[in-house]
Amino acid sequence: MIAVVMELPAVALEIRKEVIRMLAQSGSGHPGGSLSAVEITTCLYFHALRHDPKNPQWEDRDRFVLSKGHGVPVVYAAMAIAGYFPKELLGTLRKLGSPLQGHPDTRFMPALEACTGSLGQGLSIATGIALATQMDKKDRWVYALISDSENEEGQTWEAAGFAGFHRLDRLIAILDYNKFQLDGAIKDIQDLEPLRAKWESFRWNVQEVDGHSIPELKAALDKAKQVKGQPHMIIAHTVKGKGVSFMENNNYFHGVAPTQEEMQAALKELDGDPSLSNAMVAAGKIKKGGK
Repeated sequence: MIAVVMELPAVALEIRKEVIRMLAQSGSGHPGGSLSAVEITTCLYFHALRHDPKNPQWEDRDRFVLSKGHGVPVVYAAMAIAGYFPKELLGTLRKLGSPLQGHPDTRFMPALEACTGSLGQGLSIATGIALATQMDKKDRWVYALISDSENEEGQTWEAAGFAGFHRLDRLIAILDYNKFQLDGAIKDIQDLEPLRAKWESFRWNVQEVDGHSIPELKAALDKAKQVKGQPHMIIAHTVKGKGVSFMENNNYFHGVAPTQEEMQAALKELDGDPSLSNAMVAAGKIKKGGK
């Protein structure tokens, strides 16, 4: 856990703003799934994770695998605020030669734990790390943030079955359940329900929370560490594009960066003034994706 002067809601707000800024500057990226994971990432980096930005390869650090690699802007923003690198570097997202690649890449950013972005693989990586942790009797926790659509991947369930069978109780997965994927709503493509029952059938300890409630997330992360003999799944119910009204549940912004005008409207709204956002919506300037 990193000590910060700001309270966690203020940290989350700053992360959300940085995500908007860096994506608008890059002109490409994934705002929807980055914004849905802001509170989750805030609670990981500034509450749950044992890590040291000044010594990223510290042997006794906790491990965090971002399986939904396209959402890495939210992680970069958290890392910058935590002190891993200067915030000015965020403006180089997706630029040639930048360590901030569009998906996590340990060749460019060694402080990351894994190269991810091919969906469905991250939980397997985290499960392997958790198995090594158990075998080596190490006092560390292994976290994985996965997307909801990764529950359509067979490899996710192979990892789930393995982790449950081997009682990997140092593994904590958080599912960003924003209910959308690239082609539309999860329920229209391959409905995941009953999702909790599925994970419980694989011998996981499961909690469900409001994924934008910092108190609920903190409590769930803390509670997971008290349950022995099972891996842990926190199903976090979230809103895609959370925090910016014209992006919320608008799947157009799954993989389309905001324009400069949209960036200005979003930042103004995040500061409490939605007038510009409302005007753009009223004028028909905001594109819509399928629901």
